[in-house]
Amino acid sequence: MRSLIVAILMIVVAPCVSANERIVIQGLLKDMAIVSIDGNRRVLKPGKPSPEGAILIMANSEKAIIEIDGERKAYKLGRHIANTFKPAKAKSAIMIAPDRDGMYRVNGSINDFQIKFLVDTGATLIAMSENHAKRLGIEYKLTGRVGSTSTASGKAKAWYVRLKKVKVGPLLIRDVDAAVIKGDHPINILLGNSFLNRVQMVRNGKMMELRKK
Repeated sequence: MRSLIVAILMIVVAPCVSANERIVIQGLLKDMAIVSIDGNRRVLKPGKPSPEGAILIMANSEKAIIEIDGERKAYKLGRHIANTFKPAKAKSAIMIAPDRDGMYRVNGSINDFQIKFLVDTGATLIAMSENHAKRLGIEYKLTGRVGSTSTASGKAKAWYVRLKKVKVGPLLIRDVDAAVIKGDHPINILLGNSFLNRVQMVRNGKMMELRKK
């Protein structure tokens, strides 16, 4: 409780940020630092960078260790960090949570037509049924290369095409190979490795994150 009171008092009496003072430490608690960055108040917690790129490594009621551009320093209450640093660039990424069946579904688009994908790391290509292709205006019988593919029901006729644009969240990939499978299956359009191999896929517990390479 005493540490909390001290932290609150420091916030009240913290000095104003001058032009050359990038960060001012305003309050400290265990595993939390309250700072002002260029006049913007931020609450830093370990492992969660601020929009400006400041990362809290540890904090207690006496000091905080903050990392900026890979450099770590210890700072006490009321002290400021005058280091200049470049704001962290926002990475193009999307987080996908599993549904109740443990499947990963995500909204996206093909050639600017909005659809919902089912992420399938076992699929070589983006795969869709003839019904999907017709709805998306893909002239697969005119432009596609005829072949066959393996499905859960066995071999099936397929047309291999190249999609101009595939977008998932902020991730846009051009010229993506896909297969249009004869019939009504798959029920969902499969987001296969012709897209997934061109982004970075990271697992964080049950969450799946797709990032721009």
